[in-house]
Amino acid sequence: MKNEINTIWIDLNEELYKFILVKIKDEQISKDIHQEVFLKMHAKIHQLKHTSKLTSWTYQITRNTIFDYFRKVNSKYKPIDNLDIPEIESESFHYSNLTNCINQKIEQLSTQHKEAIILTSFKNYSQKELAEHLKISYSGTKSRVQKAREILKETILDCPNVESDSSGKLLDFENNQI
Repeated sequence: MKNEINTIWIDLNEELYKFILVKIKDEQISKDIHQEVFLKMHAKIHQLKHTSKLTSWTYQITRNTIFDYFRKVNSKYKPIDNLDIPEIESESFHYSNLTNCINQKIEQLSTQHKEAIILTSFKNYSQKELAEHLKISYSGTKSRVQKAREILKETILDCPNVESDSSGKLLDFENNQI
């Protein structure tokens, strides 16, 4: 597998750096992330089962490392009880009323799903951090978060005062039916 890392370095070094730079827009930070990606690859190469997926595996590590960087930069952990979802005013949307509606729908979720939504969507926990917090497997955490989001979306879109398109994208909200 060490040969594969050398091959990746030769084949993808510049391409990965440019990919990172486009996302980060800072040369020094991009270089640091670039180096971190190759360190992670070297440390985790034994987990790769199929060498045919080497390039996609490399890009997944790169994307995750970029996400981790942004999470660290934007991370603001608050106690779950002090969570306040910002209300943004807009001419075409009654966001404060929609926020109240969403808060009510979140409150109606099971404890497990509610915790998954709040920690990942509002407290910026990664799914890996959530798995550690809940002391369950990463794949179990991913399933829980995905299911919680699906349930929440269905309950919000099922409201008679919410209008969506065929793909489930929110189009409008009538505030008089809350």
